Amino acid sequence: MFSVAFQGEKGAYSEDAVIAFFGDVAMVPYRYFSDVFDAVQRGKADAGVVPVENSQAGSVTDTYDLLLRYPLTIYGEVTLRVRHCLMALPCEKIETIKTVLSHPQGLAQSEEFLKKLTNIKIISETNTAASAKRIREENLKGYAAIASRRAALLYGLEILAEGIETNSNNYTRFFVISKDTAPKGLDNKTSLVFAVKNEPGSLYSILGSFARRNVNLTKLESRPSRDKPWEYVFYADFEGHIDDPVSREILEELKGKTSFLKILGSYPKAKI
Repeated sequence: MFSVAFQGEKGAYSEDAVIAFFGDVAMVPYRYFSDVFDAVQRGKADAGVVPVENSQAGSVTDTYDLLLRYPLTIYGEVTLRVRHCLMALPCEKIETIKTVLSHPQGLAQSEEFLKKLTNIKIISETNTAASAKRIREENLKGYAAIASRRAALLYGLEILAEGIETNSNNYTRFFVISKDTAPKGLDNKTSLVFAVKNEPGSLYSILGSFARRNVNLTKLESRPSRDKPWEYVFYADFEGHIDDPVSREILEELKGKTSFLKILGSYPKAKI
């Protein structure tokens, strides 16, 4: 059966993203993002799904670093609405909760709700679903987890409150990674990473390659280079496919303007 690796426990939002993209497949959880990339690279999984960006918290920097390190391709993307739930053992009530567990982002995204609770201790966990799993396995009374509705169902927990995220416009974008290239869709996006030459106006010149051809850059972000201190690489997404004539022109031009260039993938654009 086709298998897909993801980071976290069963019931994690990453698993929801796997289901949204692939449907009924074998899903294999791993503890670290690097384990997901390694599983795909070694053929232990046919594909992987990793978070890359949250609309409130920003980019997942580990994913970007691993995209640069591994010879894998972005096969697709998924945009998932993140709806947090507060859950606990059956028969618990909000008034009996003294400790709340979740991933730091889950806690931060539910900050306004948590402020309304009195005398609550907050504890960070490695994953939202791991918080729910821990409460069930350790039978933690007086504890609640912030996780997805499906995590509550998987671990037999009672949902005490739903939609507790501060901002309802809370989405996470996931990349599907694979050894294979994606088929061209009707509406495509291309991701790349590059380093600019250490010259005045070098980044400006690169951006001009897109602007002159009326190609929309949907993302541009810098990350520290792992090879040299105080030097940076840039991750960019633009609308279009690598096989489009205009995209070929841009990429050919960028080869002469960059000191490093890697195409991460061309793939169908996700719908929200």
